[in-house]
Amino acid sequence: MDGEPAIHLRQWQDGDLPRFGEMNAYPEVMRYFLKPLSPAESAAAMQRFREGIAQRGWGLWAVEVNGVFAGFTGLSEPPFESAFTACVEIGWRFRPEYWGRGIAYRAAREAEAYAFRELKLPELVSFTTESNLRSRRLMERLGFSRNPEEDFHHPLVPAGHPLIRHVLSRKSALHPSHP
Repeated sequence: MDGEPAIHLRQWQDGDLPRFGEMNAYPEVMRYFLKPLSPAESAAAMQRFREGIAQRGWGLWAVEVNGVFAGFTGLSEPPFESAFTACVEIGWRFRPEYWGRGIAYRAAREAEAYAFRELKLPELVSFTTESNLRSRRLMERLGFSRNPEEDFHHPLVPAGHPLIRHVLSRKSALHPSHP
């Protein structure tokens, strides 16, 4: 549409690392994670994302907005066991200057369309800590449904930590939000 910024999901590039590392170091961006990431942790994460896409053809893609790295969105397999795994999760993280502009929604819809149309997945899940209202609203806007009985204690968060409780939302391929 006219006036909307161009959004592109793509494989990671070496030049993404400085902006990715800055994003992961911002306390507000990482507020719902155990801690901000160090430069080395960001570099390792970017390499894992890049390798995942190279191996499978999908994963957590870099998101460009008007040619500039803005964050990431895409698909992953949670690295832990729980009542709802094995599954594919849709997730996102963006630099603050892209918040509140519909960028995450548009990018997530592209990832969702890929999951349902190309991968023919029957379902996607998404989860976040209870207090992350911004991500929870995005899940709702994307058409994900939450059953509070499926909320869980994240197994990779230490017992007693304020972020341990997570909400789980699901979306069936039978009810996609894309046309």
